[in-house]
Amino acid sequence: MNRIMKKVIVVLIVGVVAVTAGITYLKSNGKNGSSFRTITVKRGDPLATIGATGTVEPEELVDVGAQVAGQIYAFGNDKDGNTVDYGSRVEEGTVLAQIDDSLYTADVALATAQWEAAVAGVQRAEADIEQMKAKLEQAKRDWERAQKLGPSEALAETSYDAYKAAFEITQANVAVGKTIIVQAKAAVDQTEATLKRAKRNLGLCTIKSPVKGVIIDRRVNIGQTVVASLNAPSLFLIAKDLKRMQVWVAVNEADIGSIYPGQPVTFTVDAYPGEVFKGEVGKIRLNATMTQNVVTYTVEVITDNSSGRLLPYLTANLQFELSRRENVPVVSNSALRWSPRPEQVAEKFRSSLDSLTGGGSSVDSSKSNDPNLLQAGVKYGVLWVKDNGFVKPIKVIIGMTDGTVTEVRGDDVEEGLEVITGEQRAAANQDTTNPFTPKLPPRNRQPTGGKPKQQ
Repeated sequence: MNRIMKKVIVVLIVGVVAVTAGITYLKSNGKNGSSFRTITVKRGDPLATIGATGTVEPEELVDVGAQVAGQIYAFGNDKDGNTVDYGSRVEEGTVLAQIDDSLYTADVALATAQWEAAVAGVQRAEADIEQMKAKLEQAKRDWERAQKLGPSEALAETSYDAYKAAFEITQANVAVGKTIIVQAKAAVDQTEATLKRAKRNLGLCTIKSPVKGVIIDRRVNIGQTVVASLNAPSLFLIAKDLKRMQVWVAVNEADIGSIYPGQPVTFTVDAYPGEVFKGEVGKIRLNATMTQNVVTYTVEVITDNSSGRLLPYLTANLQFELSRRENVPVVSNSALRWSPRPEQVAEKFRSSLDSLTGGGSSVDSSKSNDPNLLQAGVKYGVLWVKDNGFVKPIKVIIGMTDGTVTEVRGDDVEEGLEVITGEQRAAANQDTTNPFTPKLPPRNRQPTGGKPKQQ
């Protein structure tokens, strides 16, 4: 019996030792196995933006075409005396290209001859009418004498009728002559219009720049034939002023309500990494487009390009400025998202966990039962700080966020305040070995490159 009692006592002692060691391990692991990651509240300039992608475009483009058909046989010279090409700077009226004008020169010559013939026709008709008027005057006098004599022995009845008929015929001829003059003058007008048209077409063989600007694109070569039909062929694309550029941006319908004319915009282009360009919204086009059930609106952003660094058709990454705050206390968004486990909270704050925001996320004051959060239109959040091995909450007013940091305000918020953003496991050099884990005896290792030890 004594032997059995001794065994029982030994087992109890071993059990107590094991439980004590386990509790000690658990406490040690709970205290040292993890620690809190913290950051400090600092002052910053949060900026809320909407991102989008666009294309740099010249503010005004002029597409120079041809109104006549023919073969391109020469290019003009730019303001520097060089042959017109890509990037050439031209003035208004600068000759860009010359179309073969031999056919149009012949048309002008033909129209000129027709016009001269029409003018001569008018002169002949005017001379004819004068002759007809003279004949009418003679026939009128003959008819007046015949009326005085009347049909008698002195004037036969047939002669009387002949004078009358001659007078009436010459009257009609004068009327016809006047009509011929009108017709001849109309022919002059017609041939004159044809001549003007021929001369105009001849002048259109010389392609001139309608504006001062830069050649963005040359779309024809020497020897190429252009054909003007329903649509005028495009020969040159001229940017009127490259000192002012636009960025055409496709903005999603979900964001278009936040865009307005005059809104500040910043953007970058891959051609100049790290350089930020500034602009402002100029116009929101109403002709929306739909691609795969996604509606987008084109927004024109105006930017100054006095330096000439921005080139047409560069891809731009834009940020539309929604709101900006300067020199305000900010904290990482991770601090507002983190929430502790109940056993990590200081005991005097555990009873109020239900009234806190839970997880540190922002809440709308109108949905809160806390009388301290009844200020309408204000959103609140919770930051957690260390408190003698535990954590305690700090209620803060949440301001604007840029997606990374958020403005926070409150009586307990000050620059340099350490707030918790999460937990991290203990370092690898800390001894967190479980005492319950059996330990294996060390194994003999062979020395590198040596011989086996003699037993």
